[in-house]
Amino acid sequence: MTGAARGLGLAIAAALHRAGYRVLLTDVEEQAAAEAAEPLGGWSTRLDVRYEAACQVVAEQAVEEGGGLALWVNNAGVLATGPTWTHDEATVNALGAMNGTLAALEVMRPRGRGHVINIVSLAGLVAAPGETVYSASKHALLAFSIGTLAELRAAGERDLHISCLCPDGIWTPMIADKLDDAGAAVSFTGTLLTPQRVAARVVRLAEQPRPVVSIPRWRGAQVRFFDMFPRLSLRLARVVLATGRAGQRRQARRLQAARPRAGQRSA
Repeated sequence: MTGAARGLGLAIAAALHRAGYRVLLTDVEEQAAAEAAEPLGGWSTRLDVRYEAACQVVAEQAVEEGGGLALWVNNAGVLATGPTWTHDEATVNALGAMNGTLAALEVMRPRGRGHVINIVSLAGLVAAPGETVYSASKHALLAFSIGTLAELRAAGERDLHISCLCPDGIWTPMIADKLDDAGAAVSFTGTLLTPQRVAARVVRLAEQPRPVVSIPRWRGAQVRFFDMFPRLSLRLARVVLATGRAGQRRQARRLQAARPRAGQRSA
């Protein structure tokens, strides 16, 4: 479980723990991961998903210390908002999840079974204004995941699964810190999801693998419709942003008292 020290990653780890999984919590912040893991069995380690070799070490550790690797969840990510030409930092959203997926498959394939869940985003299904670099990285991850799954099936690997979970905006510090950016579509509905709702869907997905799942389900179909008609989507972009911003402001006022800490890296 990557990016698991807090926010969505920790919610997913806790939900999987309750479902009976022994969960290895990883995060670039080693101490935070250790503290988060304490009530969940205390199994944690530092992992910077930008490095392929580091992901391989963690996958091997899961096998050696845990007796096998049944499920790998790629959750670590970063979000940059603003005009595309202002982005000057690399993102771990695509490369990090690719590294994790390949490391997991390397130890799963000899056993002929396993499941990788990649936390993508609705931004991976549509061109999201104000967060285009983030969106592009999520598109890349979606293509990588579906393509790799197709290659596994072509190779006769029927018990190895790759799933993409595409939630709308989630009330975590990563999103909360971006709510003041009037040009970013951090939520397409104007209502932010809770980490617990998304985590519960991860558990269901682990039990019943599907290639792509969106939350809410109807929103995935809607954003795909916009992709079919890019000229129309460009015209509607301002309306989507305005609607989303209004809903976000209302919800943010309700949640302000419980505003999470800054610095969250998981998405």
